[in-house]
Amino acid sequence: MKKLTNALIVTVSSAAGLFALAMAVPGSAQTSALAMMSGLNKGEWTITFRDGTPSRQICVRDGTEFIQLQHTVQTCSRFVIEDNATEVTVQYTCRGNGYGRTTIRRETGALVQIDTQGIVDGRPFDLSAEARRTGSC
Repeated sequence: MKKLTNALIVTVSSAAGLFALAMAVPGSAQTSALAMMSGLNKGEWTITFRDGTPSRQICVRDGTEFIQLQHTVQTCSRFVIEDNATEVTVQYTCRGNGYGRTTIRRETGALVQIDTQGIVDGRPFDLSAEARRTGSC
């Protein structure tokens, strides 16, 4: 029985260590550019929501502005789920004010498709939009 207990403790400790390591990696990845974002044109973009929500203009400097459309002024932790040349998916958590998961698919350097869902101010959101570069900031 003691051997089983010791083996269980080692297994749990190893799992906890691996979990801590996995949680540390995304934080360090946040400082590097996302692959898909590097192909986007900088400048003013117009976001057109498919549900009839009024369009919004944003100034895009590096493309990450598309990730938190519902948590725009908050500093949130991010975890990159997928990052390739044409699509990025990011899960983010805004301590005390919800979370979201956003997928951005690049069609061209001036056109992207955005799907985002989560919780903000205690209420769920689920938005689908198209964003196009419309000028300079």
